[in-house]
Amino acid sequence: MGSAYIPGLKVNPATELLLERRLPLKGAVIVEVGQQVAHSDVVARTELPGSVEMVNVANKLGLEPSEVPQAMFGKVGESVTKGQPMAQNRGFFGFFKGRLEAPISGKIEDISEITGQVVLRRPPVPVEKVAYVDGVVDQILPEEGVLIRTFGAHLQGIFGIGGETTGELVVLSPAPDQQLHERDLTEAHRGKVLVGGSLVSNTFLQACRRLGVAGVIVAGIHDRDLRDFLGYDLGVAITGSEQLGLTLVITEGFGPIRMADRTWRLLSENQGRRASLSGATQIRAGVIRPEVIIPAPRPKASQSAQESNLGLEVGAAVRLIRQPHFGALGRVVELPVALTVIPTEAHVRVAVVQLEDGEKLTVPRANLELIES
Repeated sequence: MGSAYIPGLKVNPATELLLERRLPLKGAVIVEVGQQVAHSDVVARTELPGSVEMVNVANKLGLEPSEVPQAMFGKVGESVTKGQPMAQNRGFFGFFKGRLEAPISGKIEDISEITGQVVLRRPPVPVEKVAYVDGVVDQILPEEGVLIRTFGAHLQGIFGIGGETTGELVVLSPAPDQQLHERDLTEAHRGKVLVGGSLVSNTFLQACRRLGVAGVIVAGIHDRDLRDFLGYDLGVAITGSEQLGLTLVITEGFGPIRMADRTWRLLSENQGRRASLSGATQIRAGVIRPEVIIPAPRPKASQSAQESNLGLEVGAAVRLIRQPHFGALGRVVELPVALTVIPTEAHVRVAVVQLEDGEKLTVPRANLELIES
């Protein structure tokens, strides 16, 4: 019997993870296989080429392009300092010579006799890749990065913004259906990852940014609050590169939604532990989900948790990902074998799902997201 692929949303209290930490360009790996690393340890580093600036020396000094090389004080490959003389013309009968100062500090990359242009490149930008989680270096990717093995809790969200960050977990909301409020913030929350219930507002996020909170994990947010916090409409794109001062992970969806009990329980049980989180999200091809990783000591008498079966089966916990029940949670109670005609007149495989309030719905399997445990 054919089956549809059901995307999985991981909410796992104990699993083994292998994380790739790769540089954007080739560089140097500075750790070894088997080495224990902390979340803030640098595992690899490289340098990004500095940006270039074109300087029309011929035009600025009134020279012919072919005269520019002789007018330069430095050669290709040599350094220049911002504000220092870079080139000089012949002047008038050897007098009244005009000089041109370097607009930036960097190196001379090219001097053109054809255009009279000089290309200056700013100094390279150092880039370091940190471990992101506490773990062990499992494999070296020569000149590129490493694979780090860690053990602990792992959950994925629906949507997020902001890059990678770490901080101690603090459960701020009293219950999974309660909203986060600015009045609950204190100086003690600086550098922490705050866990909320059903909703977060732009006002609360702005207060977190001013305070220096590392991240916020919450069930839902209104789209207008997200727009106000970002300062622009997000559109369809990959997130995670925003320079916001904090990372936001939404676990359920948009609007006020009670956080799933399994997610709330996992976060509450790990309060006080250090969490690593990323808001990077891509909802198109090559799906990327925001995530929270909470490393923990591996139980001595336990092996790593087995991977969940991605197949849909009776009893599986699921989330509806289409309107009019977007974000609703439930369990599969029946999987009819025959194709079913839906209102769009398409013939599809469906599942009967019992929601948390007891209501039963028949929905296309493609409209379900499996919650992995």
